[in-house]
This record gives sequence, C-alpha cells and structure tokens, in this order.
Amino acid sequence: MRRLALAFAASLAAAPLWADPAATLVGHGGPVMDIDVRADRVLTASFDYAAGLWRLSDPETPVWLDGHRAAVNAVAFLDDARALSGGDDFDAILWDLDRAQPIRRFTGHKGKVVAVAPSPDGARLATASWDGTARIWDMATGAVLATLDAHRGPVNDIAWGQGALFTASQDGRILEWDPADWSLVRVVAEHGFGINVLALDEAAGWLAFGALDGGTRVLALSDLAPLADLTADRRPVLALALSPDGARLAVGDGEGYLMVVATADWSVERDIRAALNGPVWALAFADGDTVISGGISDAATIWPLGSDVARPDTAETARAFQADPATLGNGERQFQRKCSVCHTLTGDTARRAGPSLENVFGRRAGTYPGYAYSDALAGSDIVWTAETVARLFEIGPDHMTPGSKMPMQQIASAQDRADLIEFLEIATRPE
Repeated sequence: MRRLALAFAASLAAAPLWADPAATLVGHGGPVMDIDVRADRVLTASFDYAAGLWRLSDPETPVWLDGHRAAVNAVAFLDDARALSGGDDFDAILWDLDRAQPIRRFTGHKGKVVAVAPSPDGARLATASWDGTARIWDMATGAVLATLDAHRGPVNDIAWGQGALFTASQDGRILEWDPADWSLVRVVAEHGFGINVLALDEAAGWLAFGALDGGTRVLALSDLAPLADLTADRRPVLALALSPDGARLAVGDGEGYLMVVATADWSVERDIRAALNGPVWALAFADGDTVISGGISDAATIWPLGSDVARPDTAETARAFQADPATLGNGERQFQRKCSVCHTLTGDTARRAGPSLENVFGRRAGTYPGYAYSDALAGSDIVWTAETVARLFEIGPDHMTPGSKMPMQQIASAQDRADLIEFLEIATRPE
C-alpha cells in the first residue's frame, strides 16, 4: 500500500496542470452544486433554487426546473423522461422533464437533502440528509419504505449496488445496508474524518470515498482491503465521478482542483486547476473523455480530457464577495458578503435565489414582479424602509419573516447595518 501511495505521489507531480475548458453551461444565478449526465443531456443543481436541464448539442437554451424553496444540492436522472432533485428545503422532487413540472414531492426529512439516488431498477429512491438519516422511498407513491438512522452525524452521500446500499456520513463511517430488509450488513470504513462523497464500481469490485481531511481512498468490496490512496494533500474532497466505462475516476476538492485518475493502475492523468476562485463541488463524465465540473461560479465547465483547447470568453471570474475588501466601502462589502449571491441591485434578468433589490425602499415585501415568493412574504404587510431592513438584519429573517425563503442571516454590528442601508439606498435607485 505504501509503495502504491508513493507511486501515486510521483505521478501527481508529473501530471500536466491543464486548465483550458472547451465550453461552459451559463445561466444559473448561483453556484453549481451537483451535476448528472445522460447521453446528450446534463442536469445541474444550483444555489439559485433551480435545477437546469441542458443539451450539450444546444447549450444556449436550458430548461429550468423550478420547484424547490431553497438551494438545490443534488440531481440525478431516473430515465430519459424523469429526473430527481434534493434541496435545502428538506425535500426531494421527481420531475417530468418534458413538461418541466414536478410529478411528486418526497417530504419528511428534518434537514437538507444533499444526495438523491434511484435504485438500479428505478423503483426506489434513496435520499441522504443532514438530519442524520438516509431514507428509502417508493418512487411510484412517495411512501417511506425505510429510515436508516445508524449514523451519528449528517449523511452526505449514497451509492446503490445491485444488492447493497452504501451510505457515507460526517461521522467518518461508510455503512453497507441490505435492501431486502434494510438491515445493517457491515461498517465498510471508519475514517476518523467526515466522509463527503462515494464512487462505486461493482463490476471492478471497489468503492472509493473522499473525505474532509483531503483523503481519497479506494477499498476492495470483497474484504475491504485498501487498493489505492489517492490523497493529494488538498482538502476537503467534495466530488467524485466515475466515467461510463469505469476507466477514469475524477476527484474534485476544496482548493479548486480536478484530478483525473486511471483506474487500471491508479495513476494521475490530469491535475486541472478547474476552479480559479473556489472549490469544485460537482463532477460528472459526459463520456469517457469529457468531464463537467461545477463550483462557486454560476457556470458549469466542460473539460475534454484528450485535447488542449482555448479558454472561452465566459471563463470563470471571481464572485463579487471575493473582491479585495480594501477596494470596497463597508456598506458595499456587507452587501457583497451577505446579499450578493441571492440578490441583484438592478432589475436585470439574472437568475437569483432572491428577487432584485431594484427600488426596494418603499416597496411592500413580496411584490417584486416576476419573482415566485413564498406564502409568508406574498401576504406580508412589511414595507421595506431603512428601519425595517435594519430590523431584518438585526433579528434575522427567521424571526422577522418566518416561513420565507430567505436564509438565516444577521449583521451583529449596528454600524455595519447602517453602512449597508446607506449603500443600498443609493445602489438600488432606478437610473
């Protein structure tokens, strides 16, 4: 095992640092959290409360799946006509892709849903949640078939086999379950650090996992013997993806790198600085030679592994809140850090989790045209003024507008709140 780890380290040092994407999928109004691919079509999950459905042959015209009441964390194709998503609203949704409409909502988790996975026969759905459980649902009825609650922390990922289900948790363990009766079969791994993601190749007989400490390990399914240590000393590992032919494993981490490994000998083929300004949260292979990544940028990026191509004009740029604080006044800095991922300042068409703040002062809450408000705000009698905005950030939206989509957000300093309001009063005025 040590010899293999040393060989891996040597191959990493020699791997080309190649960072020229072919194209990007542009349109989301927030970071891209998950990706799945089926033939020519790509699903993306985003912080902007939407899932996107794209065709690689026509990437300019995405279809938006709007149904979650918070950030979308996970997506998966069920078949050519249906897909699944899971979100911060604690729900999973089964989608009709032709109509871009929900078929069924799976409700019952007490924490965000961070992974969705259909069973190999498509009859059941497995969901992983930060409430500490994985749940098994009947796809046809939405009924809960089992609640798997043996983990001691948030459940971060799920992988189905033909006769097994694997769950990974923040408690540092991977558990194997028997789908016949949902009994616990064995503890597959006890890593010591939270395990974020799984990749399974039953045909080849291995399971890979990526962890909070930067560890990426491969275990034999038969006896759990270690097959490879792919740790690259970058943490945390946030995404794993296996190519359709099983020949390549892609690894994404919190430092913005996409590493592509040949599974035949676990050597590094590519080590790509895929995200210039943040982590790689999402990975999926479009085919054996093309991988798609997502992260803090609004766009997903397509990487052809077999050729060098020019970086497109739409290459990733830093988000506003990543600007050098020295270049911003305090009010603008508060806006960029607290508000800019969800809101724009003007009435443009950018997709965001929240409505535009254009001309917000004097406007009644829940009335900006074209935005799908929650019932809690749609019927609100709050009028946004300097006083009500200050109160919102003093006590938090969970107290001032309970039941709304707005995440918990407070600004403790009275001066910071005052500076934010002063900035907004100028920046949100119509031209």
